Amino acid sequence: MAAPRIALDVMGGDRAPQATLEGALRACDPAGAHRLPAERVVLVGDAERIAAGLAAMGGDPGFPIVHASQVIGMAEQPATALRAKPDSSIAVSVGLVKQGEAGAVVSMGNTGAVVGAATLVLGTLEGVKRPAIAVTLELSGHPVTLLDMGANIASKPQHLAQNALMGAIYQRDCLGTRDPRVALLNIGEEPSKGTDLLKEAFPLLEQAPVRFVGNIEGTHIFRDAADVVVTDGFTGNVVLKLLESFAGFMLDLVLKELKTHEVLWAPEALQHISRKIDYAEYGGALLLGVQGIVLKGHGRSDAGAVANALAQAARALDARVNDHIVAGLGSSGVSPG
Repeated sequence: MAAPRIALDVMGGDRAPQATLEGALRACDPAGAHRLPAERVVLVGDAERIAAGLAAMGGDPGFPIVHASQVIGMAEQPATALRAKPDSSIAVSVGLVKQGEAGAVVSMGNTGAVVGAATLVLGTLEGVKRPAIAVTLELSGHPVTLLDMGANIASKPQHLAQNALMGAIYQRDCLGTRDPRVALLNIGEEPSKGTDLLKEAFPLLEQAPVRFVGNIEGTHIFRDAADVVVTDGFTGNVVLKLLESFAGFMLDLVLKELKTHEVLWAPEALQHISRKIDYAEYGGALLLGVQGIVLKGHGRSDAGAVANALAQAARALDARVNDHIVAGLGSSGVSPG
C-alpha cells in the first residue's frame, strides 16, 4: 500500500514559489537527508509556474501537480480570503486531505487561513474540542514542544488537559522521547498559583495519563525541566514571538560586541546556536487535533525549512500520530469541555 501523500502549498510564504519548489526537491533528493519519494509530495499552485520553476531547477523528478488558480496573501484577512478565494492553493491543499487524496498539508502561507481552512474543512479528531498549535524548539539540548502557540486564545481547563495528552503523544511518536515530562506554564510552581484557568487545569493534568511534573515558570523552559510545556494560546503566542525576537536581538548584540572588541569568532558557532532556537529545524508548527496532518511553516521559510517541514509531515503520518491521539483521548477520561 502506497504511503499517504503530502500536499505542499507551493504558493504560500514570503519566498514562494522559489523556496517551496527548492525545498520539495531537497526533501526528495535521493542523496539528501530526507529522501522522500517524489510521488509522495503533491505540488499545489499555479501549474504553469510550478512547471517552469522545476524546469529551471533541473527538471521534475515526478511530483504530482494539482493546479490552484488563486493565492491568499500573507497580509489578507483569513476568513474573508477563504470565502473570496475558494481555489486558493491553501484551500485546494486542505481539500485534497478532505477528499482522501493526501494525508497531510504543508504550508508556509497565511497562518490564519491555514488554521481556519483546516479546522472548518477537515474538522477535529474524535474527542477533540479545540486544536492546538505545537512548536518544537531545542532549547536545552533536546527537543521541547510547547503548545498551544496561538490556535485557541480562550482556552478552558479541559483544553489544556487535552493539549497535554496530544503534546505527549506527538513528542513520543515523532521525536522519540520515551516518557515525555509534561509541565504547565505558570507564574509559580505551587498548584495554588496562577489564574483560575491554570488552577483548575492543574488537577486535570494530574489525572491525565501523562507524566505530569507540575507547574514551571518561564525560566524553566531553558533548564531541561520538561519535554512538553502546556499553556493557553494567548500566552503561548506571546512566548513564541518573544523567543523569536529576543533570540535574534541577542545574536545581533553579540555580533556587534565581538566586532567592536575585534574578537576572532567562528560564524558557524552562532549559526549552530541560531538553529537551536528556530522551530523550522523541526519543520514548523503542527496543528494537533484536526483530521489529517497540518503543518504550518514560518512565512520566511527557506528551502531547508520547507524540506524539514515535508519530512516532519511524513514522520507524523507514518507514526499515525492522529490515531494515537484519538485512542489516548478515548481512554483518558478527559472531557472535551
